[in-house]
Amino acid sequence: MHESMPASKTNVTHRGTPTPLGASVVDNCVNFALFSEQAEGLTLCLFTPGSQTPFIELPLNPKINKTGFIWHISVEKLPPVFDWGFKVLGKEAHKTIILSDPYAKKLNSPSQWGSAFYSSHSLLGEWAPSAPFDWEQDVSPHHPLKELIIYEMHVRAFTQDPSSHVKHPGSFLGLIEKIPYLKELGVNAIELLPIFEFDESDNPLKNPKTGKKLCNFWGYSTINFFSVMKRYSHSGDPVTEFKMLVKELHKNKIEVILDVVYNHTAEGNENGRVFSFRGIDEKTYYILGPKGEYYNFSGCGNTLNCNNPVVSEFILASLRYWVSEMHVDGFRFDLASILTRDPSGAPLNKPPVIEAISKDPVLAGCKLIAEAWDAAGLYQVGSFPSFGRWMEWNGKYRDVVRRFIKGTEGQVGDFSEALCGSQNIYGFSGAPCHSVNFVIAHDGFTLKDLVSYNDKHNEENGENNNDGTNDNASWNCGQEGETSNVKILQLRERQMRNFHATLMISLGVPMIWMGDEYGHTRFGNNNAWGHDDALNWFQWNLLDKSADFHRFYTKMISFRKTEPILKRCEFLTKEDIDWHGHLPFQPNWSPDSRFIAYMLKDFEKENHLYVAFNAENTRPTIRLPDPPAHKKWHRIVDTALAPPNDFIEEPDNFPCIKGTYKMEAYSVIIAKST
Repeated sequence: MHESMPASKTNVTHRGTPTPLGASVVDNCVNFALFSEQAEGLTLCLFTPGSQTPFIELPLNPKINKTGFIWHISVEKLPPVFDWGFKVLGKEAHKTIILSDPYAKKLNSPSQWGSAFYSSHSLLGEWAPSAPFDWEQDVSPHHPLKELIIYEMHVRAFTQDPSSHVKHPGSFLGLIEKIPYLKELGVNAIELLPIFEFDESDNPLKNPKTGKKLCNFWGYSTINFFSVMKRYSHSGDPVTEFKMLVKELHKNKIEVILDVVYNHTAEGNENGRVFSFRGIDEKTYYILGPKGEYYNFSGCGNTLNCNNPVVSEFILASLRYWVSEMHVDGFRFDLASILTRDPSGAPLNKPPVIEAISKDPVLAGCKLIAEAWDAAGLYQVGSFPSFGRWMEWNGKYRDVVRRFIKGTEGQVGDFSEALCGSQNIYGFSGAPCHSVNFVIAHDGFTLKDLVSYNDKHNEENGENNNDGTNDNASWNCGQEGETSNVKILQLRERQMRNFHATLMISLGVPMIWMGDEYGHTRFGNNNAWGHDDALNWFQWNLLDKSADFHRFYTKMISFRKTEPILKRCEFLTKEDIDWHGHLPFQPNWSPDSRFIAYMLKDFEKENHLYVAFNAENTRPTIRLPDPPAHKKWHRIVDTALAPPNDFIEEPDNFPCIKGTYKMEAYSVIIAKST
């Protein structure tokens, strides 16, 4: 197309402008701007789509095309569609590699899942005109934190299984088809595992059982922080299809939170791949040791140098793009403690990038969630520098709830704190809604596996069962794995109800993991990141087979949404709650206690809630405190009862509790004064 336009023609190229970074239209030209402090020279390479040979190479003159450390050039009369990349002179080993622009909004990646593209092709920016998108006056639901119920999910896994019966499985469009299901379940926010471009083919391992090559299924290995994962689209236009998804979710009052990975990139360590950041300016983008070695606080080979000013601005620009252009409602930051490290790796009290994100006007309405730890031992749950804005994945909540419900001694005090919004963790600077409460997330056991396995079973991951955590605080209820023992199966389902009921009545923001609502199993695999099969795919046919548990799961979500006293912005005072044991006002706080009960008071309507947790293998008879005058205690939940009595739906059918109640081993009851 433009092979006839040599670089020497002065009317083809111009000096360009250093802002904005990336490729953009400036004065009817396409302007290219790239930061590189280490570059001794730079060449812009332009390609016809599908070609690996540039149709023109434009060396930049540092006396003309450089401002500070930003290289820039503008080009006239380019074709409407082209790809671009850069050759950077400065590091001998990288000088022949064509590097992708970190600010590219699209990549020339394939549309077909599993194409192993990045191992054999240059990764390039993709310039193509985008049709205007009609947002139809789209507005974020902006749910208050106290109202939020988060559903963590994976785009491909949600509808890839044939049982989903969608037109476009494994895609944004497939997810749109399932929005009615999400509404019926009762969630009002979805938290999507990474949807930025990643290489699903970069897992070198094989399943030793089947011989099948494993993949990078979950996507925690970002290639580009502005580009939507093309393999999640049906048409090959992921930007439009993702916008369609966001718009339809917003119409249905469901927010979109993205799981983002600004702690490392897919390039790995000093021996890893070079496709962008490493070749452009590794000393700027990564935290390096004194000999040029890559510090690995992420556990994935490298660590993004987040508090370098250039990288901080890059992260901000990416976040602003997803908010302003894609209308997303918030972000969950993977291994967010890395964002608190300085360029030497030391933790900072006031990390510039965290402060900038917290105070940025474009991000002012966003929900910000930190996974407040990293892979190098920096654990900041309760101490993450939030600037009053950030929620945290409360890993301490997960751990204590798992231990108490399975009957571990010495947990009753911490368990009670967890029920009340973790004031012992967040009371000095936060509120209950700073705690994102969860028992299950994508990483670790599913809910069903938590009650079915004492040990991990990761042999199919190809790492001799050495991967994944060994500390799961799980209990198999008497037999490891699959069983036909009816009593064990009943106990397992009761424990699943116990965990879910606990999560739904705890103060804070609850988060659930897709598939737990029907009891999805990975057969004890607690690190299933590499499996693109039924181990991770949502099994829609099991919803009917697990209808009783699914009903309880959904009703507990609805119960939380309709009980105002479970949705608080402030911590409880002594006047708000009374603690009880087997007898009223006699809680047992001793280390061997496995029973606790409390009454949460509704001062407006006196519809108090009484909740009791029995995590011991006994059947105590308990006495409830007196209800308010002219009221009676009515049972709503007893996790030990067979459906539908495990959750009573109609108020007219609430059984009355007259003073005492016989509790089953390992059970939870919820009563209401009406």
